[in-house]
Amino acid sequence: MKHDRVEQFIERHNLLDENAVVVVGVSGGSDSIALLHYLWTIKDKWELTLVAAHVDHMFRGKESYEDLLFVKNFCENHSIQFEGISVDVPGFIEKHHVSSQVAARICRYEFYDRVLEKYNGDYLALAHHADDQVETMLMRMVRGSYGQSLAGIPVKRPYNNATLIRPFLCLTKVEIEEYIEECNLSFRVDPSNNKDDYQRNRFRHHILPFLKKENPNVSERFQTLSELLSDDQKLLEDYAEKELQRVLIAKTDTRIVFAINEFKRIPISLQRRGIHLILKYLYKVIPSNIATIHINQLLSLLDHEHPSGILHFPKGLIVTKSYNQCILAIEPKAEKKERVFNPYTLAVPGEVNVASSFSIKAEWIDSIPEKIDGIDFFICYAEEIALPIHIRRRKTGDRMTVKGMKGTKKIKDIFIDKKVPRDERDAWPIVEDANGHILWLPCLKKSAYSLEGHKNEESNSHLYLLLQYISYNKEL
Repeated sequence: MKHDRVEQFIERHNLLDENAVVVVGVSGGSDSIALLHYLWTIKDKWELTLVAAHVDHMFRGKESYEDLLFVKNFCENHSIQFEGISVDVPGFIEKHHVSSQVAARICRYEFYDRVLEKYNGDYLALAHHADDQVETMLMRMVRGSYGQSLAGIPVKRPYNNATLIRPFLCLTKVEIEEYIEECNLSFRVDPSNNKDDYQRNRFRHHILPFLKKENPNVSERFQTLSELLSDDQKLLEDYAEKELQRVLIAKTDTRIVFAINEFKRIPISLQRRGIHLILKYLYKVIPSNIATIHINQLLSLLDHEHPSGILHFPKGLIVTKSYNQCILAIEPKAEKKERVFNPYTLAVPGEVNVASSFSIKAEWIDSIPEKIDGIDFFICYAEEIALPIHIRRRKTGDRMTVKGMKGTKKIKDIFIDKKVPRDERDAWPIVEDANGHILWLPCLKKSAYSLEGHKNEESNSHLYLLLQYISYNKEL
């Protein structure tokens, strides 16, 4: 009966093709041994080529190496191609500062990748079962996951140039144990599975037995729920993606910008899924510590009446609200350092490269050019300023005397008035003289020292200072 149910599950979800090469992840435990044995029983019918892939994580010394030898021996007895490796996962943990589970998974899947490539594999088969599904869905609910994550473990999904499949999601752990007994199969036992050190084990030992007591068919119910959620989520994500394309302003591998007003006209359910799609696109693989709270924080930022704001998400993702734009960006470290420049002293005459995108040039002139125009230059009387000229970043409390206005104005307010995004303000050059008087915000605002619009005096006795902003890519 179990054979029939698994075969029906495979056919219903189109998990296998005839003449396929199937790489099977085999730890040596009861689940993976049962899966490998089951696929071995149907390999002639489906004309499958089986390859067993085993990773010794070196957590338990000689004992874990004996797991490798056990799987190798099982494969030899059943004429199954075997690929095994011992990986220093404890060393990987020390080097990369990740948990043992994360490290083991990374090393294991890297090996699977190599085996799939070596044999030109069509499928990677793993032995997750229905009880695993219940545990996974509950853990993700408790963690605050969202969208497709709530559907738990997918029956199949694209994996590199192959397809990852889980034919045993239709069976419970008890049913797998019954299969093991019926077929008189030996397997290895990992003592760590009996400890409550890991969250999954705590759910397995304490929560799942309670649920099964309430409903013996709870695993089947959760698997059905998983498939229903996956179908619904796929439809809603398709709708969300169409709406998102309509409001996008810019999109690169590390940065997405969208129009807030247009985005807020989208139904809230699709807004949430749209944000989730953006996170998935930027992160590639969404970190486990990203949860519904982050999506809610972003939605609250968009709804807030203040025109600007910023959020810091895990792994360096920065969310910035700037008037009608929302920017989500993961900037390379080198690029961040480039944007926030060091202060410079500008000699007259002279020129300094402030950043890779622009420079500022200074020179003395004895008359105001007739055809000079725009905000990428600044002219003042030489005798009214003190040398040397300094170019620096903004500081708290900065103020300047704005041309055409009485008194002074905060630099912060000028940025706000001109709708300069918050993430660009620290990269904006401020030009001041030796007395600390701010003369010019290049391409933005000139101080009262500016002689723009003045005509040359007939005596022509004045010497003037000309400052020019020279852009290399016109980003500023």
